[in-house]
Amino acid sequence: MQDLQKLIDFITTSNWLILLAGGIIGLAMTPVKFALGIILGGLIAAINFHLLRRTLKKMFHPDIVSERGRSIIGNVLVKYYIRFAISGVLIFLLISKHIVHPVGLLAGLSVVVASVFLATALELKRIFFKEAV
Repeated sequence: MQDLQKLIDFITTSNWLILLAGGIIGLAMTPVKFALGIILGGLIAAINFHLLRRTLKKMFHPDIVSERGRSIIGNVLVKYYIRFAISGVLIFLLISKHIVHPVGLLAGLSVVVASVFLATALELKRIFFKEAV
C-alpha cells in the first residue's frame, strides 16, 4: 500500500511539473492561443486528477466503508460524472469561443497521461533492474 501511495504522489507531483514545463515551453515557442491551450488543458486535467484522488481517499477510508458499504460506489461515480460534465462544458467553451487552440488544449489535457506513462516507465525500470541485481 505504501508503494501505491508513493506512485500516486509521484504522478501528482509530476502532473504539476509537466504542466509547468509545458506551459513555459509553450509560451516561449508557440503562439499565445496554443500556449494558453496547453496551460488551461493541463490545469483541467491536473485538477480533475487531484479531485479524484481526494474523493477516493476520503470515500475509501475504513470508517466510511464500514459505515456506508455499497453506497460509496454511487457517491464516487456521481462526483466523477459531475466533474466530467463540468470539464466537458469548460472544454466546449474554450474551443467554441476560440479562446485556445484545440491542439494546444489536447496537449495540455495529456499531462496526466504523460505522468502515468513516466511513472510506469520508472517503475518498470526499477523492477527490471532490481531483479537483475
